[in-house]
Amino acid sequence: MIAPGLAALALLIWLGLAATGFWRTDINDRRAAKAQPAAWPSVVAVVPARNEADVIARSIGSLAAQDYPGSFSIVLVDDNSDDGTADIVRADLSLLPQAGEGLDEGLSSFSSEAISVEEGRRPSPNPLPQAGEGLNGTRVRILRGAPLAAGWTGKLWAVSQGVKAAGTADYLWLTDADIEHAPDTLRTLVGIAESGERRLVSFMAKLRCDTLAERALIPAFVFFFQMLYPFAWVNRARGIGAAAGGCMLVRRDALEAAGGIAAIRNALIDDCTLGALIKRHGPIWLGLTDRSRSIRPYDTPGPIAAMIARSAYAQLDYSPLKLIGTVLGLALVYFTPPLLALFHAGAARWLGAAGWALMAASFQPMLHFYRRSPLWSLALPGIAAFYAGCTILSAWQHGRGRGGMWKGRAQAAVGQ
Repeated sequence: MIAPGLAALALLIWLGLAATGFWRTDINDRRAAKAQPAAWPSVVAVVPARNEADVIARSIGSLAAQDYPGSFSIVLVDDNSDDGTADIVRADLSLLPQAGEGLDEGLSSFSSEAISVEEGRRPSPNPLPQAGEGLNGTRVRILRGAPLAAGWTGKLWAVSQGVKAAGTADYLWLTDADIEHAPDTLRTLVGIAESGERRLVSFMAKLRCDTLAERALIPAFVFFFQMLYPFAWVNRARGIGAAAGGCMLVRRDALEAAGGIAAIRNALIDDCTLGALIKRHGPIWLGLTDRSRSIRPYDTPGPIAAMIARSAYAQLDYSPLKLIGTVLGLALVYFTPPLLALFHAGAARWLGAAGWALMAASFQPMLHFYRRSPLWSLALPGIAAFYAGCTILSAWQHGRGRGGMWKGRAQAAVGQ
């Protein structure tokens, strides 16, 4: 009786999960309603960057290529990089100021170099403009970040400095240094925000999915995120709040009313923490996109494991009991159905097969979104085992004082 009972319980859980609609991929930027404001609001993009030499030119280049009708500028915060991240941007942007020019005297906590780009023809969204090309007067600032302050995670400390430099813009576009945007991304973000008076609009950037490791593990990353934060629930007036950190547009006044970036200064999972915070002050929206794409490569499973382990234990509030419960829950939901379907008989086999089929079916929309074979759904139990291992790894690293490791910083300690 134990096996049929476990199979029935797993099936009921999958039926309940399916009812939430977490698996839907039609909640995206192309289907969302968009306004066309008579006067487009002002926007400043804030980009924190620490040792991003491999990707920064494409990222900033795509921001500078935005086809946005309103006032738009970019603040790049160089978070004490030692790989020449800021130098790459300085070298690629045209018309750099002469020594001593363009300094912002109002920012005492860090130095600033103001860089203006002349009007001219629009290049490809991938490279930065070459000398003489320019991008419709888009203004780019490079800020040399101050040393990390006590009680802050590194990224949020850099973001806070960029927000301070942004001044009184109507919206702040918080985006990562490894995200490349289509030219109409900002127009789309603002259109969605203005259509529903939303305080925050966030796109789940499409992650790179080229190598075998990426094809096997990346679609599941978004799938599991949606399971934790069903987009339809996030977009309701009440209930859970969340966001995707690679691309977030937030109203400046809403952020200030919520206490600013300082209110989440020690959050390791900063995007969802910000989404939940802003939702207390008004509606938010979260959806999929293919306009914003991550260009960070994950050539082997190792970097993907590191990405997951960085925040997995923080998601469990650093609780050993929640860790045990999570591992047992994953075993029940993902491992029990296929094991019983393959190695048992009678009712347990058929209930297990039904649970496995429902599991595989729920994964299909995400596989289709990433243009991956439907057969990858049969591997979901093995993929879940990998993610369970990464969660255990996250707890182990935390116990060794290495939790939340990112760009040479162990940040979990400040998140507790």
